Amino acid sequence: MRLFRDLSLSTFTAGVVAVLVAFTSSVAVVYQAAQALGATPAQVTSWIWAIGIGPGLCTLIPSLILKKPVMVAWSTPGGAVVATAALAGGFSMAEGIGAFILSALLITLAGATGWFERVMNRIPIALASALLAGVLARFALDAFSAARTAPALVVVMLLVYLAARRWAPRYAVVLTLLAGIAQAALDGRMQWSAVTLELARPVFTMPAFTFSAFVSIALPLFIVTMASQNLPGVAVMRTTGYAMPVSRLITMTGLATLVFAPFGGYAINLSAITAAICMGREAHEDPDKRYTAAVVCGVFYILIGLFAAVITGLLMAFPQELVLAIAGLALLGSIGGGLAQALAHEGQREAALITFLVTLSGVVLGGIGSAFWGVVAGSVALFVQQYGRNKSIAP
Repeated sequence: MRLFRDLSLSTFTAGVVAVLVAFTSSVAVVYQAAQALGATPAQVTSWIWAIGIGPGLCTLIPSLILKKPVMVAWSTPGGAVVATAALAGGFSMAEGIGAFILSALLITLAGATGWFERVMNRIPIALASALLAGVLARFALDAFSAARTAPALVVVMLLVYLAARRWAPRYAVVLTLLAGIAQAALDGRMQWSAVTLELARPVFTMPAFTFSAFVSIALPLFIVTMASQNLPGVAVMRTTGYAMPVSRLITMTGLATLVFAPFGGYAINLSAITAAICMGREAHEDPDKRYTAAVVCGVFYILIGLFAAVITGLLMAFPQELVLAIAGLALLGSIGGGLAQALAHEGQREAALITFLVTLSGVVLGGIGSAFWGVVAGSVALFVQQYGRNKSIAP
């Protein structure tokens, strides 16, 4: 079977690291969003089940069919939007579920009509690359900032990463992860008490549709998901050289959200951070074999969904500094590649730099994240610089 022939230790590790980064960096946000809507412990587990099974299937199946790394996750910024809006508006779980369904309908419409892909086709590769670098650079900064609270752990991981990149580049991430786990265990920072034996049971919530929830939750969730998740997700595809049916993938995520929304799957979408881990050269030198990293990621997502409490506990056992460090180090190659492409064309260099800096700033305006505003700022800069010189700013 081709899958097992193409699978390697490096792609397996990339898939595992992607899952590690995804869950440990966002479980707290998902929990807060569920709690803000008054979720019971059973409903919280159901939410984790939904964000495991839904993205897992949407990652696993298309990757096997297309033989390309299709990476799907859930919206961490969207979770923050839900939590903030729910607390401010006092919405019930039923109203929240209704808003998730309405947001999913909008996402499905955006994919089915193809308008989102047409917009993405107008963004120059330099800006898309700068956007990707800006999104990922925050993780690299956090990786080295983690040295403030765990200097030994971060230094050991950095030294192992550098040595592995020199003598065993294909296994650099896995060796760095193992070194980090060993160092964390020596420091007594592994929180094994977080692991509990419990199977996940999905809990269905009947939706309630209200205009206030539509305005306060559904619309902001739709905008943030498209601008802060799907936009950089497509940028990762373009920057790493993968041509995929974007409109059909967006439609798929919208339909998946429709199915899983009653169980807590508030926003299923293209991923950016974890996609960069599985689509980059660190996953495999051969781009045609990197899909196996996405397959591994999808399988582990599904396992996390089925064994939500157990698997989440295992992930939470790692100290935060270890997660930050492995994420940042695993993304160094993607950041460098993005910056190289962004700054390659002198005529677009300044606009790309503006895109990178605005995206990296993390600024949030009108509830919309910096990824969207980075593209807006860079596009405006490119338009001003090239208007009158070329009839189109697109490449």
